[in-house]
Amino acid sequence: MISTAKGNFQRISPRKARMVVDMIRGRDALEALHLLEFTPKAGAPFVKKVLASAVANAKQKGATNPDALYVSKATVDQGPNGHLRRWRPRAMGRATPIVKGVSHITIELDQR
Repeated sequence: MISTAKGNFQRISPRKARMVVDMIRGRDALEALHLLEFTPKAGAPFVKKVLASAVANAKQKGATNPDALYVSKATVDQGPNGHLRRWRPRAMGRATPIVKGVSHITIELDQR
């Protein structure tokens, strides 16, 4: 593991972010950045920001060759569900909280 970057409490559902993370897992870091630049998915800007941070962390640590970095591990976990005190009316006079997705995105880079 050369460098790690985490994006906690990202305001996107984990299901949407996982689709984007699955595309870049195992790819070269710079290739993945270019791929995310033109991906029309909703999670692409969030994942791109975390990946750029991981590349910057690797440069700061003194990685010998930033071009040799690849995405060795990329995960998206569900964050806490703060329902923002908004409610949706349901059947028979009940109410349920409006659930908004929150994600924790983690990306690890390694050297080939």
